[in-house]
Amino acid sequence: MTRRAPRSRSPFVRLLSPLRDFLALEASGALMLAGAAVVALVWANSPWRASYEHLWESRAAISVAGHRLDLDLRGWINDALMTVFFLVVGLEIKRELTEGHLASKRAAMLPALAALGGMVVPALVYLAIAGSTASRGWAIPMATDIALAVGVLAIAGTRLPSSLRAFLLGLAIVDDIGAIVIIAAVYSTGVSVGWLAASAVGVALVAVMRRVRVNGTLAYVVVGVGIWLAMHEAGIHPTLAGVVMGLMAPSTPRLDVELIDVDELTDLSDAEAARTTSDIARGSVSVVEWLQHVLHPWTSYVIVPVFALANSGISISLDGLRDAAASPITWGVLAGLVVGKPLGIVLASRLAVRSGVADLPEGASPKQVIGIGAAGGIGFTVALFITELALPDAADRSHAKLAILVASALSAVIAGVFLTRPIAAAAGATREAETVA
Repeated sequence: MTRRAPRSRSPFVRLLSPLRDFLALEASGALMLAGAAVVALVWANSPWRASYEHLWESRAAISVAGHRLDLDLRGWINDALMTVFFLVVGLEIKRELTEGHLASKRAAMLPALAALGGMVVPALVYLAIAGSTASRGWAIPMATDIALAVGVLAIAGTRLPSSLRAFLLGLAIVDDIGAIVIIAAVYSTGVSVGWLAASAVGVALVAVMRRVRVNGTLAYVVVGVGIWLAMHEAGIHPTLAGVVMGLMAPSTPRLDVELIDVDELTDLSDAEAARTTSDIARGSVSVVEWLQHVLHPWTSYVIVPVFALANSGISISLDGLRDAAASPITWGVLAGLVVGKPLGIVLASRLAVRSGVADLPEGASPKQVIGIGAAGGIGFTVALFITELALPDAADRSHAKLAILVASALSAVIAGVFLTRPIAAAAGATREAETVA
């Protein structure tokens, strides 16, 4: 007699398990990211500093069907390797929009509005300080580095309610959406209509492949690479290809877990049976969840640290510090992240709660929300990424990167102070939350 697979987990457990796994991976990956940044800084200021730039400026070319793509190593990392990072971002956005913390309108309102405030206010702060010097850098202080922000939350451990972690994740996801839109709309230049049309054909082909149930991973990889190349040649930043592929990934399992034969699922008697078992296991989860499971460790432990290693190495000297201190770009980025980011998040959250469109995270106090706002000022990875796109001058980039490093460190310390302070009794925290609301 065929036995059904064990009943699936409750919706609440299914919601929290991916969140727990995602945050645990990001927190541990934050150590790799921070370590890579330190190595880059030490390397770029050591007697071997020339080898640092020489390595990343070395070039590599690929020729396919008479078409040649020639980039330096930093370009391959920023344009190609980071596409996988943005693929995982797209997958996480898709999961959150379909079954996560952004799936319902009310649940999504607080992190969405907080993220909006956390993007608008830092941009305005930057423009007020550095708008006349380098206005294209206004988007640099808008970004939040989810890995390092979650790392700060991990320090607080069990002190924090899980609702705060979900709030930060939702905020960072909306923040990523905003960054993706800005990269596409602002930092894509000299768009070629022909190549843009080719990328659109590639996206349409993916939609057709999904409709006719093409399941081969290789087919999607080939089309995805084609979309990436078309976007690169079109003048649109090619990492958006990763986002597009992530958003188009199916979010429902191919097989109904209620109809899976347990005997077949656990049969490892020979190679064929083991292959069937693997296919059943893979089909019982969505493509979104499967790809996240496979790719997320690579992005957290390899790709993002390599990106940090390639982009964080700035030369620090007394003359350089004096130049940075005199640059409006430095102060615009610094103030945008340390002051503008938490101010925007807290004000938008307060307005959302007071207007009745959203609720404060369950069990959280207003002081902890301020801590989350400060953690939002840790703008490392995406801020560095936007810096490379926004500032063509090397000195300006160096000033912005120094400001990002200092601001991220300050924001982490401020967030840690607010989030690790002894938490008052639940009743007291509730009364305080009601007073703010």
